Amino acid sequence: MDFVEAEAATGVEARTVPGEAEREPHPSDSLRTFGAVVQALREHAGLSRQEFAAIVRFSKHTVASVELGRRIPDESFVERAEEATGNTGALRRAAPYLCRGEVGLAAWFRRWARLEREAVSLCTYECRLVPGLLQSEAYARAVFDNSIPLLTDAQMEAQLTARMERQRMLKERPTVPFSFIVEESVFRRRLGGVHVQASLLEHVLALTAPRNVTLQVVPLELEFHGCLDGPVQLLETREGRRLGYSEGQQNGRLISGPKEVSLLCRRYETLRSQALNPKESRDLLERLRGEL
Repeated sequence: MDFVEAEAATGVEARTVPGEAEREPHPSDSLRTFGAVVQALREHAGLSRQEFAAIVRFSKHTVASVELGRRIPDESFVERAEEATGNTGALRRAAPYLCRGEVGLAAWFRRWARLEREAVSLCTYECRLVPGLLQSEAYARAVFDNSIPLLTDAQMEAQLTARMERQRMLKERPTVPFSFIVEESVFRRRLGGVHVQASLLEHVLALTAPRNVTLQVVPLELEFHGCLDGPVQLLETREGRRLGYSEGQQNGRLISGPKEVSLLCRRYETLRSQALNPKESRDLLERLRGEL
């Protein structure tokens, strides 16, 4: 009797061979933290892994994989684990925030990356760099080449691949509105050199040509500014919920509180009214390209 048959015979959820397809190749911080909480609650309840496995109706191996952050638990696992550990609500509340350890994406950005793939609208304001969704490959490589500490060649290629893969959303979701507001200074900074900047401007003009993609540039001479607190991203879910994301040095924060998100939306809309309109913005980028 193989592993799957043995589980089925004992009433345990049938799963693949341990250590193979179900294991997360790159465990995320959220998975490791969730697993540590499962283990702590299990031990507090006085249960061994074997005893706990019997209660949640998964194999001992599956329990170990969850506790070590090596796999995302099924919804049924979470519910039964809650019941087995006293229904504290901790596991049920934490489960929606679990995310896979995607290669090339910063740990603090992974949940937002998952959300934006399903969003029905996405708004981005940037004052530091060209937004990742609009970066050319050469520009993205220049960004990663400036990382401190320096990235290995493998790390750079992984991040570059992830960024270009994420960019496919713009072409694959033609009915989703994408709005970008970017400071003029960002396009004037010649990161990577003149040739990189020239190819970047060509790339941005091409990506923002479709009707569902809007780019507005904040001119240098702007006297009033609605987003002086820094970059922000906003999205709307299929359920009509609005969420925000703010990123800084080595960290990022998902913003879900209705009052805070509402404030960010007001700031974004204010800046949108202050920035150049889409046609004026494209004209500016074309002039900048001609100056190189």
